[in-house]
Amino acid sequence: MNNEGKYGCEEKDIGHYICYRTSERISIDGKLNEKTWQKSPKSPRFVDMVTGEPGFWDTRMASVWDESSLYIAFWVEEPDVRAEFSERDSPVYKENDVEVFIGGEDCYYEFQINARGTVYEVFYVWQDALKKNSRFDLPEFDLFGQKADVLAGFQDETRYGRHPRGKRWAFKDWDFPGLESAVQVDGTLNNSTDVDKGWTVELAFPWEGMKLLAGNRSIPPKDGDIWRFDFSRFELLRCNGIPFDHHPGWSFNKHGVYDSHIPECFTYVHFSNEIII
Repeated sequence: MNNEGKYGCEEKDIGHYICYRTSERISIDGKLNEKTWQKSPKSPRFVDMVTGEPGFWDTRMASVWDESSLYIAFWVEEPDVRAEFSERDSPVYKENDVEVFIGGEDCYYEFQINARGTVYEVFYVWQDALKKNSRFDLPEFDLFGQKADVLAGFQDETRYGRHPRGKRWAFKDWDFPGLESAVQVDGTLNNSTDVDKGWTVELAFPWEGMKLLAGNRSIPPKDGDIWRFDFSRFELLRCNGIPFDHHPGWSFNKHGVYDSHIPECFTYVHFSNEIII
């Protein structure tokens, strides 16, 4: 896919990551002490979503897979680990979080988590694809029966309003089937009197839950298959406990704008059958 001239990034800006297989059983506890995570390649340091400059705090991810699930880990440097939202599907993007977007055919999925382990999920379907007798013609995407919002297209003046494909339905009640998530804090949460090292995140996305996103693609993936993912972090900066207006976003690769919702800018993830351990 050539992204030259499109909203956001250029093709040369997009990152690539090789996702290897693992034979080790991974326990989703947030500790990242399995040999798999020690041997799997970490991403480069996340960069500013607009400028491409390295984030001033280190953020990295890694991913592996097996026959049952896709696993993703984050290492998040943060000297003052804070997280206030505790209720499921709270807007954790308004504070400090890490995020995973999974690109699908005519759709994509958004996952966010904060240092408390509070999860926020949304499933997006492009409005031109949600039609009667389409594969999205399901009870979970019934606009009258489900909690749905609109993420606008290029007609809108908002941050998310310039994508040329236009609007997409945002299904906020959709939960990824079988999702497992855990967080481990290296420090003390919400205590500014000491200096923390940061926090780690461990995730498992079962392939069975990927069916809608996969479309015609194989699940589990075949050797050499390529999917698109966005891995990012947003950080609410504070001075003497008072939040700044600026809320920097860092990601695997540059997007050109502070907008995570550009599937054409998602990182290329190449699946390999090579077993890392």
